[in-house]
Amino acid sequence: MRVALTADAYERLASFYSDGLGLEPAQVWPDDQGRALVLDMGKATLEVFDETQAQTIDQIEVGRRISGQIRFALQVPDLKAATERLLAHGATLVHPPVVTPWGDHNVRFQDPEGMQITLYQVGEPP
Repeated sequence: MRVALTADAYERLASFYSDGLGLEPAQVWPDDQGRALVLDMGKATLEVFDETQAQTIDQIEVGRRISGQIRFALQVPDLKAATERLLAHGATLVHPPVVTPWGDHNVRFQDPEGMQITLYQVGEPP
């Protein structure tokens, strides 16, 4: 699965996702027809929520319904380090880290173009 973001400020968003998340480019498309950067993010899933589930997740992570129709949720091995990198690359902190009822550690951000992102680090099994 691929997710494609179209950015008004390409360089800023490309840097945010590659440098901010520490991801190496898998492909860089030539500039002759426009610029593109492909980042390998490993295994992907598509989650489809109803409004009640979206409200539940937003309530757990932020305390109120806030995300739009699309929100990224990215697993990271070190939440503290990833948080520091994203903030240094222009992320806006929406809500500080929380521990979910299932034991993951989640933090919510907004990227430089307004997309909401949840970073999570898997917690210890109960």
